[in-house]
Amino acid sequence: MFSEVDNVEHARLKRPVVRHFSVPSVLAMEPLMDQAIEEFVGHLQTRFVKPNKPVQFGNWLSYFAWDFLGINTFSKKFGYMDKGYDFDGSLAVGEKSIDYLGLCGQMPWADYWLDKNPVIALGPPNLSNVTSIAVANMTARLKGEDKNFNPVRPDFLQYFIESKSTHPEIVDEGTIIGYLLLNLIAGADTTAITLRTLFYQCLKNPRIWNRLQSDIRAAFGPNETVSYARARALPYIDAVVKEALRYHPAVSMLMERIVPEDGLTLPTGSVVPGGAMVGMNPYILGRNKSVFGDDAEDFNPDRWLQMKGETDEAYQERMQLWNQASIQFGGGSRICLGRHLSQFEMFKVVPALVATFDIELMDKNEVLWTCSRWFYRNAGLLCTFKPRSS
Repeated sequence: MFSEVDNVEHARLKRPVVRHFSVPSVLAMEPLMDQAIEEFVGHLQTRFVKPNKPVQFGNWLSYFAWDFLGINTFSKKFGYMDKGYDFDGSLAVGEKSIDYLGLCGQMPWADYWLDKNPVIALGPPNLSNVTSIAVANMTARLKGEDKNFNPVRPDFLQYFIESKSTHPEIVDEGTIIGYLLLNLIAGADTTAITLRTLFYQCLKNPRIWNRLQSDIRAAFGPNETVSYARARALPYIDAVVKEALRYHPAVSMLMERIVPEDGLTLPTGSVVPGGAMVGMNPYILGRNKSVFGDDAEDFNPDRWLQMKGETDEAYQERMQLWNQASIQFGGGSRICLGRHLSQFEMFKVVPALVATFDIELMDKNEVLWTCSRWFYRNAGLLCTFKPRSS
């Protein structure tokens, strides 16, 4: 579905599952999310808080994000938090695959020299492990042998299997595997990137961190189950999440579109011919000072709050403009199906961690490693975790 360029076929493939990514459907999976977050908090406590050891927090956000996707997709985590490392190499393979797709997405001819080379294939790393996991879980579920599944707690696999009954003319077992892989490959790394950005930027700025910590701790106690509805109602968490998405969008290359046959007339009056590729880069658009202000290069969640002296009407107009300029999840008919799941994950795990632990950077001058190859990856974030002090 992701790579389908024909709009009619894309809409046909999306039709059976689009409702399963809606807010009500994702909300029904909140108990599964709570399970993943509870296990994450538990691992941090036993592995790092009690022995008073520093944690490579950036790595653990990846382990959590992948296990979170596993639990919500299959009712079964992959096991990265249990193992404490990329034990099967899938995370590394995923990153290398994104590197390859980023390269060949911009220079399609390179794929013929690499993956389609008739002498020796030098293509993308093999994602067979993730595919095997998807096939094994689907097969067990269809045979009624899935011991992890609880019918009263739906997951995406069950949603996709149901779509086989509601849309048999579109969905078969191969289509379900495609839906599952799209969920896993596109959903974990992107959210982990945003979470690393959020914690790093907030921890670097005491004013921002203190405000975030104060608001969260006024609403939630340590080890408390955080409901999405209550967390989303806190304005400063909302502002911090929006700013992290603007400042460091997980996808930071062009969101490409094909110009219709009759061409595209730009505001300047010039015309882009039909069939041409056009696109906007979410990172560049997020740095547009004419939209986000002269401090667009700075991480400042306060920009998303109503300013002193700003009328309600002016604030709503500004937010409408800014939301239109925020294309981190794409837009239109191609908007990311999993955006609600990603937002649920961030709005639940950030308060859960901040309400439970005192978190600090080991090195106040640490600079995250970053690399933009379609995904704007980052790495680092060495931290200390201690029991909440107040």
